Amino acid sequence: MVPTYRRPGMLARCLAALLAQTLPGGRYEIIVCDDAPDPAVRALLEQLAPEGAGRPALHYLPVTATQGPAGARNRGWRAARAPVVAFTDDDTVPDARWLEAGLAAMTPDVDAATGRVVMPVPDPPTDYERDAGRLAQAEFVTANCFLRRAVLERLGGFDERYSQAWREDSDLHFSLLEGGCRIERAPDAVVVHPLRPVRFAAGLSMQRKVMFDALLYRKHRLHYRQRIRRRPPWFYLLVTAVALAAPVCLLAGWFAAAAAAAAAWLALTLGFFLRRLRGTALSVRNVADLALTSALIPLLSIFWRLVGAWRFGRVAP
Repeated sequence: MVPTYRRPGMLARCLAALLAQTLPGGRYEIIVCDDAPDPAVRALLEQLAPEGAGRPALHYLPVTATQGPAGARNRGWRAARAPVVAFTDDDTVPDARWLEAGLAAMTPDVDAATGRVVMPVPDPPTDYERDAGRLAQAEFVTANCFLRRAVLERLGGFDERYSQAWREDSDLHFSLLEGGCRIERAPDAVVVHPLRPVRFAAGLSMQRKVMFDALLYRKHRLHYRQRIRRRPPWFYLLVTAVALAAPVCLLAGWFAAAAAAAAAWLALTLGFFLRRLRGTALSVRNVADLALTSALIPLLSIFWRLVGAWRFGRVAP
């Protein structure tokens, strides 16, 4: 099952890999759930739709109201006919043995299996590339997982309140653990996840996703602390506090306190910048990106955490 959103070029690459699986075509179907119905995507599937016996069926499911990847995946797995549903993303390239290896791990006593994600990262990477590359070490991701349809039905599938691609896979993972499900590793089920080019200072807009941490924390507090973040973001809270204190003290006429708060913010931000810069590419673009984002990420992160706490139950992670 592949959710997609306005990326026909990447989707074409993914579908070509799925159509070239070693698993006999009559044993699987490909379901593409389009979260922003696109004529280019529909035309692509019509072009690729295989014909003849022994070829996998290719289904196109448009979503009339954009729901995010969680909602698209729910629409996809509910339309599936097989007892096991394999999930990947439209920007991946599954290995030819992906389905065969994943199904081999799904023995009768296994409820879910998680495959291996390979992310080629340049050396040295930019800060964004290094951060994105951590997906390869993730414990459970929907870019490469296999689940029994009966288990998805019992758990209710994905929580569609995760309207962006963030934490919806962790939410399902924690629900599987709390439901006593058996999850196995399938290291031979490999998908390659090439890095996508991003615009300058993309890390700023990505902070909006942090609000979904509040939902995950509210639902699965113990697993969140064990697997996501062991303690509150004290450093970000400190940076935000001194950043806000400086103008407040200045307006109150406490000039020495304002100068001290500003100096503290500058020192903390410089340390944050140098820590993020270590081990990354020293290109002008990466250094400039880090300088700007290091100044703003702590404040934006705390802001979106508060938004998430207000939106999902007044609990901040």
